[in-house]
Amino acid sequence: MYTVFLASIAISLPYIFPDVKLLANKFWLVFGFLGVLTFIAYILAFIGIKRNPETGIMAIMGSIALKMLFSMAFVLIYSINNKGKDLIFVFNFFSLYLLFTGFEIYGLLRNLRHQNK
Repeated sequence: MYTVFLASIAISLPYIFPDVKLLANKFWLVFGFLGVLTFIAYILAFIGIKRNPETGIMAIMGSIALKMLFSMAFVLIYSINNKGKDLIFVFNFFSLYLLFTGFEIYGLLRNLRHQNK
């Protein structure tokens, strides 16, 4: 539901601000990549929390590190393929990365809180 909410905001931005370019040319590629990567990282951390709740924080940190490494590789590949300076891509990528990561951490910490009770 969170991904649909973010997608609806992204779809509505060009209609709200028609004269300003707010989305990069490959925005939906970035959106899909980060959405799938966040889902995979969440599942890995969730499995780690369920197996051993005492090391749940390590599972969360490992999934975030894995997500960061794959994201840096994505940015490297994107910047090699697109030679121009694309400041809009930078804003789009980091805003999506932070929104997805914040939601992932919030969801995982809620699971940890329920296990501590």
